[in-house]
Amino acid sequence: MTNEQPAEERREAEDGDNRGDSEDRESAYELLQRGLALSKSRHHAQAAVVLERAAQAEPGKGSILEPLGRAYQHSGQFERARETFEALLEVDPSSHWAHFALGRALARLDHVAEARTHLRLAIALSPGSVLYRQALARLDAAHPPESAPQPPREVPPE
Repeated sequence: MTNEQPAEERREAEDGDNRGDSEDRESAYELLQRGLALSKSRHHAQAAVVLERAAQAEPGKGSILEPLGRAYQHSGQFERARETFEALLEVDPSSHWAHFALGRALARLDHVAEARTHLRLAIALSPGSVLYRQALARLDAAHPPESAPQPPREVPPE
């Protein structure tokens, strides 16, 4: 008795989940477009999953890292957002938006001093941005900057 399977079922069993045909896999561009569409529809967690695949296919691409970081940020994955925005700054250290986004992620992680530094860098790189100034003002209002430590005062002897 032979165990005959239709040819299509045999191919699927042999291929498993690792399909080798390029037609069966989405390109990084297609993944990016799908991830952007999911983000636009406010499906940020799903967008992050798709954009992670795009980032794996094209590592170090700022055009993928930016929406991936946004997707993480909007889905509450602040540590992953921080890591992604740091990677984006490795690609483009002068990106004012990346400093702003990293500052926001750090603030959500309660790394206030680091957040303040990146928000200040964003403002320095884009001095006309009201958005960046407002973000720093909100951070300063919630966590006032500490003034320089005062040296202990000596009490005169009596």
